[in-house]
Amino acid sequence: MRRYDDPVEVRRGMVGQGDRQVEAPEQFLWRGTLWKVREVVAHWVETGPWWQSAGARAVVGTDVAVEDRQRLSVLSGDLLAEREMWRVEAGNGMTVNCSSGVFDLAFSWADGNWQLLGCTD
Repeated sequence: MRRYDDPVEVRRGMVGQGDRQVEAPEQFLWRGTLWKVREVVAHWVETGPWWQSAGARAVVGTDVAVEDRQRLSVLSGDLLAEREMWRVEAGNGMTVNCSSGVFDLAFSWADGNWQLLGCTD
């Protein structure tokens, strides 16, 4: 899988067949090409390395001065920063010769942005 860190525009909708439909990325625009999602391969949620943050060290009481502990205890909201990951199969056309591939899309709950992180085509 090739790795990217490109912003994409995503439209959410129902993806899948019959009773196996789920709400997921339905279409995405990447580098000027519109891709239509055919199937959701996987879906998971990732958190950042919260254990390395200053807030976590303040809670544990390591690597932080006493005066900073009080200030950092208020800033612990970043400890739970999450991004929603979607691995999808998508194509960019309706014909037999259209391009298709598997893409990793990420949605950041912190800023509301979508990124394309990987592609196999």
